[in-house]
Amino acid sequence: MKKYAPFLLALATGAVLAGCSGQKTAETTAPSEAVESSAASASETSESAESASESESQESAETTDSADGIVRVGSLKGPTSMGLVHLMDENENGEAGRNYEFTMVTAADELLGKIASGDLDIALIPANTASVLYNKTKGGISVIDINTLGVLDVVASDDSIQSIADLKGKTIYMTGKGTTPDYVFHYLLSANGLSDSDVTLEFKSEPAEVSAVLKENADAIGVLPQPFVTATCMQNEALKIVLDLTEQWQNVQGENGSQLVTGVTVVRTPFLEEHPEEVETFLNDHSASAAFANENPDETADLIVNAGIIEKAPVAQKALPFCNITCLTGEEMKTALSGYLQVLYDQDPTSVGGALPADDFYYLSKQN
Repeated sequence: MKKYAPFLLALATGAVLAGCSGQKTAETTAPSEAVESSAASASETSESAESASESESQESAETTDSADGIVRVGSLKGPTSMGLVHLMDENENGEAGRNYEFTMVTAADELLGKIASGDLDIALIPANTASVLYNKTKGGISVIDINTLGVLDVVASDDSIQSIADLKGKTIYMTGKGTTPDYVFHYLLSANGLSDSDVTLEFKSEPAEVSAVLKENADAIGVLPQPFVTATCMQNEALKIVLDLTEQWQNVQGENGSQLVTGVTVVRTPFLEEHPEEVETFLNDHSASAAFANENPDETADLIVNAGIIEKAPVAQKALPFCNITCLTGEEMKTALSGYLQVLYDQDPTSVGGALPADDFYYLSKQN
């Protein structure tokens, strides 16, 4: 919608701080099978956000309704779309609950412009970026589900690393300095009694560089997102996941109901108000698609390859169980997401857009 256009440039600038890890598009990363993860996530690159968003803001976007009953859905090329591929396939075969139009892109800023301008009705985006967008559009979007929990892992060949505390005195290679992976890792260090002086963090510009260090140095320790983790470990059998950061988050936040969140699904508030039944239908379809991905990894791996998310089915199949694909809605979604955003806000308010979202940010589905 036109009224959102003035916020796009400011939003893009916030996304640079809040949602990027220096990752580039799939064509420039290696290994080639490991395409850009939507989160290391919240780990999407936003290097071109300013120019892309400025371009979007100059376009006329009068549409507040879906054309011809089509619900327009945008997603990122990575784990957040992996739980959507079954629905995409059903839609292509005319078997979905509604008629959808899917758009998949490699950078979060492309989706931000389209959802804010009204060219998309629903979008799957990094969790903190959703908060930034909500603040910049003054409540112009609502989050309807969590589609992906944490996808970050500590990878090493050292079996002695069994807790965050075991990282004391170690050098850790990772991406995303000043972004959500950085904030998450620092939070987990602090929660386990460690500080910056206890570890050495070496930041790289993209996950492929971390993978290269792990391949060349048998003693190296890296923090990587899926599916980079799987592809890296497949290239070097000595490497393994020594710490699942989603589990580590649960260890310190579990009683509060907060969870480590990668991606959420948002809807334009005007679309939600005008088409609540369409949103409910999408939630049903999305939930079924996510369940299918978890229950049928072989078939889903083929769909992931066909969608162009990952090049090889074996990598997709092995990565799926570690991508934490889900579809959390209602109060469970609100508790999990609000706690996550609170942690980010406490470290850097700009990471969530300067303020925590109000209650109207969280759509409590009729399904709950």
